[in-house]
Amino acid sequence: MLDELSHIGRDPSTNGYVRDAWSAADLELREWFRGEAAKRGLDTREDRNGNLWAWWGDPSREPGVVTGSHLDSVRQGGAFDGPLGVVSAFAALDILKNRGISPNRPLGVACFTDEEGARFGVPCMGSRLLTGALAPGRALGLTDDEGDTLADVLTGAGRDPRAIGRDDPTLATVGVFVELHVEQGRRLAGQGSPVGVASAIWPHGRWRFDFRGQANHAGTTRLEDRDDPMLPFARMVLAAREAAARRGVVATVGKVRVSPGNANAVPGLVSAWLDARGAIERDVLDLVTEVAELAAGAEVREESWTPVVDFDEPFRDRLATLIGATGEGAAGEAATGEGAAGSAAEGAAGGVAEGATGGAAAPILPTGAGHDAGILASAGVPSAMLFVRNPTGVSHSPQEHAEQADCEAGVAALATVLEDLCR
Repeated sequence: MLDELSHIGRDPSTNGYVRDAWSAADLELREWFRGEAAKRGLDTREDRNGNLWAWWGDPSREPGVVTGSHLDSVRQGGAFDGPLGVVSAFAALDILKNRGISPNRPLGVACFTDEEGARFGVPCMGSRLLTGALAPGRALGLTDDEGDTLADVLTGAGRDPRAIGRDDPTLATVGVFVELHVEQGRRLAGQGSPVGVASAIWPHGRWRFDFRGQANHAGTTRLEDRDDPMLPFARMVLAAREAAARRGVVATVGKVRVSPGNANAVPGLVSAWLDARGAIERDVLDLVTEVAELAAGAEVREESWTPVVDFDEPFRDRLATLIGATGEGAAGEAATGEGAAGSAAEGAAGGVAEGATGGAAAPILPTGAGHDAGILASAGVPSAMLFVRNPTGVSHSPQEHAEQADCEAGVAALATVLEDLCR
């Protein structure tokens, strides 16, 4: 399934992916999702915010067990961030069906829209709207780099922008949510296990800094006559790095927009986005306050903020014990292509179960990356996350990677978890 997705939104010059929400690539990915659900006889629904749900069983009867992730990407992102969770969800259902299991509760696969926030600047857009964490009015007014509002884009995609917002009927169908994701870091690399369980998501946010000056000619304007906003911007970047090092957090300026953007002109406006994250909320917020004070004269506004998410401890410990320390090669030989959930994948699930009965619990680790599971957990939905080992730790990059055997171990672990929860 990952191979089937490999050409969609791919930049041949970099091998990175550009899959903005509601773009042509995103719409193609949505059709792929619907097709995979149809192959499995699942009932596919799109909620009022554009999130997709594929159901095995009727969630109107009782809340279901849901797994999945997202299919959009950061710009020039990798192949695993998001799609691995969706693909693994379908593959885990295949394992259960091939084992002859009929879930006692409805079982769903979710694909959340605009998780990365690459187009409109707010991450986890679909889950934030679903839970009411993001107001519809604010969302509809967000603009992309072309100046198109979310309202414009939704209309162009054939959706009704007036429909977006908190969706209690859809939320009521989710009894529990488990998201599988490639690890974005290297914590698992040295722990001898291809699969781990999330303990928490660090607090994180994005802030926009607008530095205003006066556009002027680069050759005829004397240095002493310039009002160049690039200088305070540069000082802000250095100050953020130094403050982050002192406070034990991370701070990144990864997006900058310069206007008018001419090589032979002093800029009139520099807009920069500061991403700040850390284990302790107060440290992150104090960093932003310090940087904003040092950037005197800049206009600063918060674009998103997510407090710390501590996943339910008994729930996460239960999953860690259930899947066990699978170890190297525990997934066995998973089948590929047609019949991917055949006897080899069946054996993979069995390997995980054996590890759960006799081995140590799977590693439990925090993450500095935001996820839809964190948004749902903050809204009161029992949620958990499984991570698949990333040998290099590189993510949000074309170099993002996970070994085939580790991905298969992730599918096997997810199938074990879903079977247990559906009981």
